[in-house]
Amino acid sequence: MAIHVAAAQCRDATELAAVAARTFPLACPPTAAPQNIALFIDAQLSAARFAEYLNDSDRVVLAAYDDGAIIGYCMLIRGVPDDDAHVQRAVGVRPSVELSKMYVLPDDHGSGVSDALMEAALNHAAAMAAKSVWLGVNQQNRRAQRFYAKHGFTINGTKTFHLGGELENDYVMVRLV
Repeated sequence: MAIHVAAAQCRDATELAAVAARTFPLACPPTAAPQNIALFIDAQLSAARFAEYLNDSDRVVLAAYDDGAIIGYCMLIRGVPDDDAHVQRAVGVRPSVELSKMYVLPDDHGSGVSDALMEAALNHAAAMAAKSVWLGVNQQNRRAQRFYAKHGFTINGTKTFHLGGELENDYVMVRLV
């Protein structure tokens, strides 16, 4: 496998949406209702939404390619949301960049793709003049928490995440750049 990580292009929106539709459910807790997962995918992870993300100057979408096919992606968003007091308290070092999404196709778990995406994400965050990177991870997603901790992230607070009609509990993890 020859992993290549690069900034995604507008032409990648449909393929990114397909990868997102396959991978997002894997990060959801087992109690999450399938209809709520589907609603989130339709609203936030469609090809049209990825086209918007790719054209947003405050976002960077990085894709991991293997032989030209996208096998994973992550998204960086400049800043900390003004409307979330929990995240505001948890992220003390600014300027900051959110690692908003980071997913790899299941067949490629354990192959180094996630590590390559993380390295590229941290490099891009530094290039965006960030002093810290933060993320939200479901409190039940122990595998992701271990991965982020391995890369220097620590739990610094909690926040909630709306998944359809459900309210999920996330940890806010932060790492200095």
